[in-house]
Amino acid sequence: MGEVCCAGEPDAECQRQRRLASELSLQFRIPHSAFRTPIRMKFPDRLPIPAEVLRIARTLEEAGYETWCVGGAIRDNLLGVENHDFDLTTAAPPEEVRRLFKRTVPVGIEHGTVAVLDRDNRAHEVTTFRRDIRTDGRHAVVEFGVSLTDDLARRDFTINAIAYHPIRHEWRDPFKGAEDLAKKLIRSVGDANWRFQEDYLRILRALRFSARFEFRIHGATLEAAKANAQGLSQLSAERVREEWFKGIRTAGRVSKLLALWIDVGAARIWLPEIPGNGKGERGKVDKLPRDPVLVTAYLASDPASLLTRLKSSNKDIERARAIGQWREHYPDPRHLPDVRKWLSQVGEYGDDLLLLLAGLDLSRFPFPLSRLPKVVESIRAAQDPLTLKDLAVTGDDLIAAGVRPGPEVGETLARLLAEVLEDPTHNTRERLLARV
Repeated sequence: MGEVCCAGEPDAECQRQRRLASELSLQFRIPHSAFRTPIRMKFPDRLPIPAEVLRIARTLEEAGYETWCVGGAIRDNLLGVENHDFDLTTAAPPEEVRRLFKRTVPVGIEHGTVAVLDRDNRAHEVTTFRRDIRTDGRHAVVEFGVSLTDDLARRDFTINAIAYHPIRHEWRDPFKGAEDLAKKLIRSVGDANWRFQEDYLRILRALRFSARFEFRIHGATLEAAKANAQGLSQLSAERVREEWFKGIRTAGRVSKLLALWIDVGAARIWLPEIPGNGKGERGKVDKLPRDPVLVTAYLASDPASLLTRLKSSNKDIERARAIGQWREHYPDPRHLPDVRKWLSQVGEYGDDLLLLLAGLDLSRFPFPLSRLPKVVESIRAAQDPLTLKDLAVTGDDLIAAGVRPGPEVGETLARLLAEVLEDPTHNTRERLLARV
């Protein structure tokens, strides 16, 4: 006789009923989210604090000043992202930090931040416990002499408001930042409107963190970001550029970063040259290298104007201008003279334009543009002459051959280069001088 289950049925029948019950349970299973089960992230027993950071913390603690590790390195290590750039926050006033360490730099002493230099000349930021007492949305006036909890309460998002004691290996997480990390959630510390009005740059930071970690933004935080977006116009162009560029470099998908900037209203204020809100380019932009200037030039209708507004360097503005000027004017790779002329004209920006191909719809060109990179590679490998400097003759050679000094020399060199671009074998001293 077979085994009998607890209800007394034979083993085979019991197993059949169990299978049926299991199938029914799969059909009618209630999702876990319906129970609002709290998601928790377990704190590790220890974090890999660099020896020099630990030495600074010990010095401060032995002097009687409570000292904790804070900032992005805490968040990143909890997410399993390698980051050894630990910042310290301490009860020690800035002048005490400078007294306790021989080599310091007052990088932001009015806000309580002193950089302590280690033996290898690396800077480690140490900031006094502080809280904001007044702000204009760009700059804050802070007060020292407060507690660690007060200091954490002034931070932007819960995931950045976690502290770790490097000596006692204790954790402080008064705003449930670890829980939000587990939920993949960007949430402001306290009232989101106040946090953003203290520093409007926090709106852009929320977008960057969301795109970088693929986290969603808490509903109240997102609504506050939209409601306060006009305050972004008060920020300096340099700070906005830094956030935009950093976002491009770190985003999981640049298309998501762009969508967030558009959704919140930041693009309308700072990136108006992105036409049609960038909808047509969002997916394709993810195929490009994470070069902020290249990506911005790809998205913008007038790249130079956009980067001028963001107060980029002249070098970056000119680079973007060249990309904007040439991105619709590629040569037919089947015609080598045209490719050589194109390389001669675009000069140092040729590589940018080749990289841009990854984000373009190549089917709209009436020739096989996908072949262009290999053709360019072959031309460069052959060391074909592409510039005036590559010619086998110089201006002095032309003058010696009877060309009058002045504009005629430049005009003659340009004509000879045009001939050489058509046929590189013509680039010999004898042949070129015979053409003068």
